[in-house]
Amino acid sequence: MLPSRIALAAIAVSLAMVGAGCSKKDDGGGKTAAKTGGAKITVITHGVASDPFWSVLKKGVDAAARDMNATADYRAPEKFDPVEERRLIDGAIASKPDGLVVSLPDVDALGPSVRKAVDKGIPVVIINSGGEKAHELGAIAYVGQTELGAGEGAGREMAKHGIKRALCVNHQQGVVSLDQRCEGFAKGLGGKVTQIAVDGTDPTGSQQKITTALRQGDYKGVLALGPLGAEPTLKALDASGKANSVKMGTFDLTPDVLKDVAAGKILFAIDQQQYLQGYLPIVLLAQNKAVGVAPASDVATGPAFVTKDNAARVINLSKQGLR
Repeated sequence: MLPSRIALAAIAVSLAMVGAGCSKKDDGGGKTAAKTGGAKITVITHGVASDPFWSVLKKGVDAAARDMNATADYRAPEKFDPVEERRLIDGAIASKPDGLVVSLPDVDALGPSVRKAVDKGIPVVIINSGGEKAHELGAIAYVGQTELGAGEGAGREMAKHGIKRALCVNHQQGVVSLDQRCEGFAKGLGGKVTQIAVDGTDPTGSQQKITTALRQGDYKGVLALGPLGAEPTLKALDASGKANSVKMGTFDLTPDVLKDVAAGKILFAIDQQQYLQGYLPIVLLAQNKAVGVAPASDVATGPAFVTKDNAARVINLSKQGLR
């Protein structure tokens, strides 16, 4: 479920009150609220640097750090590697930050390090993936979307067009959240879904593999799980001669994805608002350091569907790297 307008308005008011590390005025009792400035926060994600999704999230991190007068150190492995991400988390713990933001694509591999941070008194916000285990591990909040639910939504959206057999393109095999998207997609579609794994860092090889799959299978729909899968999928649809007979959907936004949605080449794109996934944890941790507060529930940033009807509204923001 997306945050209500009232909840989002409350967040906006809060940011206006505490932005740039400014204190509130005297509360009438002779005390002033603590400043939010000075928090040192480390952000560690599993996203590869070349993925446009994570560049938007990082812009949210950077913007919040400026607004909160905080320091945010953003780190990520050069490629998807839970072992390397665990090392980054352990290294961050040793530096004793005021807060830690972590994406959790592999709970078994990364969960113990998150728990270690919590046990050492470091508040943790989990983002993007691993939300189902966030509170079990002791995190103060999860900021992101439920991947199974988002996948189900994609399946239902495609089922509206009578599609019962589809291909699910996984551009980063091993990321649990992507597997959950495919699983939810099959459930929502109510038909047969075949998952194909490609290498998101090799668009040419990915296109060839998807083209072969489209030619060999009688698919009427295809779902990409992110921009690194969407681009080769579009090219594969053209190469296989099925651009007009196979409906395509995708997760996450880029200027090119939005352009293709607006043109009708892509049926829908799922926006999980990753800018907020970067921005809000910095705010939460800065406030936690300043006044010891934490949200009472998780913050859902998606899914939201972008279709031909509303794509034009977000194209300019996406060009700026904000959507």
